Amino acid sequence: MEQPGRGERILRVAGELLVAWGYRRVTIDEIARHAGVGKGTVYLHWKTKDALLLAVLLDSKNAALAGQLARQRKCPLEVLPSRMARGYFQDFLTSPVLRALHTDDTNILGRLNDIAATELSDLMDRTNRAVLRHLEILRGHGLVREDLATTDQMYTYTAVISGFFTTEVLLDNRIPEPAENRADLLARTLRAALETPAGSVTDPGDLPGVRAAATLAAPAVIALYEHIARLSAEEMRRQLRD
Repeated sequence: MEQPGRGERILRVAGELLVAWGYRRVTIDEIARHAGVGKGTVYLHWKTKDALLLAVLLDSKNAALAGQLARQRKCPLEVLPSRMARGYFQDFLTSPVLRALHTDDTNILGRLNDIAATELSDLMDRTNRAVLRHLEILRGHGLVREDLATTDQMYTYTAVISGFFTTEVLLDNRIPEPAENRADLLARTLRAALETPAGSVTDPGDLPGVRAAATLAAPAVIALYEHIARLSAEEMRRQLRD
């Protein structure tokens, strides 16, 4: 009988080698050797190297999504764009795979980003639609501004987060410390751009009525991302060998 957790160990080792060596250098032979298993054991789980490394990307994103959902279930204010982005930014900072993915680090990912764009296109589209619906739900509860179309708000949300992610690489050792401050700057920027009252930079927990409105909005928002989590888990299973 197969040892429990062997697949998880292979996945973890594959992620470590991807970050350390990059897509081109990583081989199934090296993954198997570092995981302490035979090459055939790796192929019992994943058909190809690409399937395994796509699973690494999915696993990192799934872990971040699980963290987001945990925060939202614990505190309804976490459904606000500023709070959600702040949490994801902190996940980004602590996950080398997410950092490579969001900064399009070709030294690490090689052609894996292009493969992911093809293989995971449906999941990405569904995730984007979930974010758009998320903003519509918040708008219905008066938690985001109404002077912009939700598509424009989604563009703003994505552009601001992408800018913060990219700046981590561009500025390198000139970024302001500690990381907590940068997460706060991201949250402050999105609050001013998207949330009510218009242009506010005040923490939403301090604004009258915001927590009550967020509490009403949270179940529908959480359901959206629970659905994405299920779809992502299905995609993980699809990458496994039948």
